[in-house]
Amino acid sequence: MHQSSILNGIRVLDLTRVMSGPFCTSMLADLGAEIIKIELPEIGDEARHFGPYRDGESTYFMLLNRNKKSVTVNMKEPAGRDILSALIPKCDVIVENFRPGVMDRLGLDEASVRKLNPTIIYASISGFGQNSPLKNWPAFDLVIQAMSGLMSLTGPKDGAPTAVGESMADVSTGMFGAFGIMAALFDRERNGKGHHVDVAMFDSMMAMQLTGLSRQLYAGDTPKPVGNRHPITYPVDSFPTLDGDIVMVCFSQQSFRALCTLMERPELADDPRFLTNDARNTNEKQLRDLISAWTVTQHQAALVELLQNARIPAGPVWDLHDVAQSDHVSERQLVVQGTHSKLGSIPLVPQPVKFSHMPPAPDPHIPMLGEHTDKVLAELLGMDEQAIADYRTRKII
Repeated sequence: MHQSSILNGIRVLDLTRVMSGPFCTSMLADLGAEIIKIELPEIGDEARHFGPYRDGESTYFMLLNRNKKSVTVNMKEPAGRDILSALIPKCDVIVENFRPGVMDRLGLDEASVRKLNPTIIYASISGFGQNSPLKNWPAFDLVIQAMSGLMSLTGPKDGAPTAVGESMADVSTGMFGAFGIMAALFDRERNGKGHHVDVAMFDSMMAMQLTGLSRQLYAGDTPKPVGNRHPITYPVDSFPTLDGDIVMVCFSQQSFRALCTLMERPELADDPRFLTNDARNTNEKQLRDLISAWTVTQHQAALVELLQNARIPAGPVWDLHDVAQSDHVSERQLVVQGTHSKLGSIPLVPQPVKFSHMPPAPDPHIPMLGEHTDKVLAELLGMDEQAIADYRTRKII
């Protein structure tokens, strides 16, 4: 960790697992926070057992646990909880993503933790929040996508509700969690108070659906799936070409007129069927057929350039192979090389925000299960080798 990192000196006790919580703490790790990741002995974070794998190691886990110190502690045992209680006064933040009530049963609820460290930031990430009537429901990304309305907006027109092709509820909640923790740390600097940061997956997904909610809350208009097109403005959609799809964003009368000129059909701009956005929506199928009949005769790259030169926002539809190989990803360093004690050099994807005065970080490291247990217990808690060996014999660590 570089001494100029933004969160240098901030220590986080990370009790999270799987995705939403680890994504949150990985963002803090990228900014230089020291993350002490607590895992169950022998088993570890459940994500260590999720594929895909490389040489028996979960690549899913690797992308979520950069620059963390893995410490194995059996929280089910009183002696294990004693270790956590000894670590809490030495930390600035504690993050957990258990179902509400679990931390209470462990004796690690906010009130108990705050007695040990009055100014600690206590962050709870859950499916529905700490005080919801649904708080006891198990929450996975697909459940939240379904219940938050996101699936109801996604999929082909007149088709069944469809999940987004990534765990967006988990990822967005992790980001909101990191945002909340950073804000709480900032307020603690000013006022000396330690907040409880309560972040829910459901709430996070709802907060991101601004277009749909603008219709629902202000007009009572419940959106339905419309495919790749924009639900209100047309033609904002994807279209086929000779060698792959493209998207274009014709969001104004001027851009639509420019499109008609490119198509060598300038008269369409004044056609009553397409004269206004309302008219284009009413006659969407006819307009889409006309545009598609033109785009399908073009090559993807050439068409994107043609549209952009006409000031019509456009881009190719890339798969993840295209994305990973792009000049943009290379120039922006969106994939970096990290290290792994077993696998050596591995590709990782750090948080994407660039800071003008933060120097490049050293290669991030992915921990093996329990890799840092002895070091953390010795350095932070002053345990000697015999005490650590005794805990290990008793399967506490």
